[in-house]
Amino acid sequence: MTETRQTPVQETGPRPDGRAEQPEHDEELRYQFPGDKRASVGTSISSRAMVRRLPELIRRSLALAWHADHRSTLLLLLAQAASGVFGALALYATTGTLTALLGPGPVTTHLRSAAPSLTLLTVSAALRAALGIAVTTLSGRVGPRVNRDADMALIEAGCRAELAAYDQPSYNESWEAADRGAATTPDLLTSAQDVIASTVSLVAAAGVLATLHPLLLPFLLLGSVPAGLAAVRTARIHYLATITTNDERAALRIYRWHLIDKQRADQVRSDQVLDFMLAKYRKAEARIVTVTDKAGREAARVSLLAALATGAGAALMWGALLFLVSTGRIGLAAAGSATFALRTAASSVQGMVGNGTRLYRMGLYLDDYFAFLDSAGGHRIARGEIVPGPPKTIEVTSLSYAYPGEQQEPALRGIDLTLRQDEVVALIGQNGSGKSTLLKLLSGLYLPQGDGRITWDGIPIADLDADGLFRQVARVPQEFARWPLPAHENIHLGRHDGDPVQAARDAAALTGFDEVVDRLRSGWRTLLAQGWQGGAELSGGGWQRAAVARAFYRTARQPGLLILDEPTSDLDPRAEHRILHALRALAPGRITLLVTHNLANAKLADRVVVMDQGRIVQTGTWDELAHRDGLFRELLDLQRDRTVPAPRPAP
Repeated sequence: MTETRQTPVQETGPRPDGRAEQPEHDEELRYQFPGDKRASVGTSISSRAMVRRLPELIRRSLALAWHADHRSTLLLLLAQAASGVFGALALYATTGTLTALLGPGPVTTHLRSAAPSLTLLTVSAALRAALGIAVTTLSGRVGPRVNRDADMALIEAGCRAELAAYDQPSYNESWEAADRGAATTPDLLTSAQDVIASTVSLVAAAGVLATLHPLLLPFLLLGSVPAGLAAVRTARIHYLATITTNDERAALRIYRWHLIDKQRADQVRSDQVLDFMLAKYRKAEARIVTVTDKAGREAARVSLLAALATGAGAALMWGALLFLVSTGRIGLAAAGSATFALRTAASSVQGMVGNGTRLYRMGLYLDDYFAFLDSAGGHRIARGEIVPGPPKTIEVTSLSYAYPGEQQEPALRGIDLTLRQDEVVALIGQNGSGKSTLLKLLSGLYLPQGDGRITWDGIPIADLDADGLFRQVARVPQEFARWPLPAHENIHLGRHDGDPVQAARDAAALTGFDEVVDRLRSGWRTLLAQGWQGGAELSGGGWQRAAVARAFYRTARQPGLLILDEPTSDLDPRAEHRILHALRALAPGRITLLVTHNLANAKLADRVVVMDQGRIVQTGTWDELAHRDGLFRELLDLQRDRTVPAPRPAP
């Protein structure tokens, strides 16, 4: 959910109705929301914070890998440990080789003396190379499995959030952040492995240096600490630049989607909107470029200072090594080995810092991921445990509902309503009168706010098991799903006993969808997804027949609450007549609600409820309301009036 940013336009005066003044700026897409803590998190990135956090991040990374494939993860850890051991052996073998080769005596004697060390060095190098291949192979096996598990867990958590969460900007931002966290899991594992490998290599090099001369150990840090500190600093710079431009990046995604989406492609062309929208796109992109260029210059300055400090540290390190050799504290062979060890150690420290910084930065997204899994962005469905049966009575008392947002008027105001089994109730009203919101509340998709109550057979819906309640509901919303599935699966959606095709055919016969399917190339096996290999597309009326057949199929299996919100808006009169008669025949044993703007269709209802501006203003039978002054009679007269206004007389 986006919020808005404002840009200057001409100022406007107060409203004539005395309400708040109109805004002085156009509102633009904005993705940040109150309570966003990413900026404060970004400023907290530091070397100390990273060192404290890395062990926990490595543990979490390995836990994800272990859950995805524990056997490969174990082999991966063993391969890395063995690689470190052979690295240490190679360094020790280097010392033995140099000692043998640089000693007094003939060359043949030197070679014979160096043979065991050379053999150990060769074998160690070969085994390290083989282990490197094993590590790469195992990482390639574990990484995709970790990403798959993370993605599936995220989808499941998102689908277990309350529907009202989608109306909250904070939820949508939490989802975006968690999705980024799930996408980083394979790279997170790779970085954790690299940190582990660098640590093992550093320990091996440090052990070799300690045996050569303890004074060499402090020089491990001189060549790497400046680069490490710079890596942490530049990570903070780039992270803050990313979150600073996050709202612009989100706006770019939305603009791009609206321009290339098939559902709007015709209007992009006919309304000639491309240049106008691209201008907005370039404006948002320019703000991103400004911020990223500034971050790049700052990061380059930090890196330059780090490079100078690293060079100075390297000079001190080599000076110290020459001093130790010239004063006889270590031999020439040991100095050669120390050179290899120092290079290995410096590379390991830089690897630890570089990969550790990357791991820390990705860990910020991983925190978002785990936080979302824990609570579905703070909106996890947490209701009662009572599993309901088909409701005999639904009672609505003092029900009001308002969507979030400062400029939102309440969608419902003080609704009182009783619905009974075997009854068909038609909801009538103008656009925006609250009909669809009321239907979502009655079906348990939204929960009442404040003192409002909805009870199924005397039990508040918040006390009912959510899945048990949803099993009792069959709906046709205005914006129904067009699933990219075969025709029969579009009807049963995986819930069937016996032959799924025959069960789908029986429900489709009530709406005429069976006739649509019979004209498809592969009949009920046809994939309904145009643009994919073998896929077919239906007309708007064909999809609407499928949606109604889906609801009829569901309610036939589990009679309870049947809701149809404008179920015939795209249908011809013959298809409309067929569906309305089927709806009337299905009425016994369930509560049926029908929303329609065609008031003639409401004649089939036992009772008509008229809504206006979130309130119920009339209730009665169709005949009673048709002969009574009020909104229903007004709408009916307007619907019947098809006269063409006469031309105005000439002055």
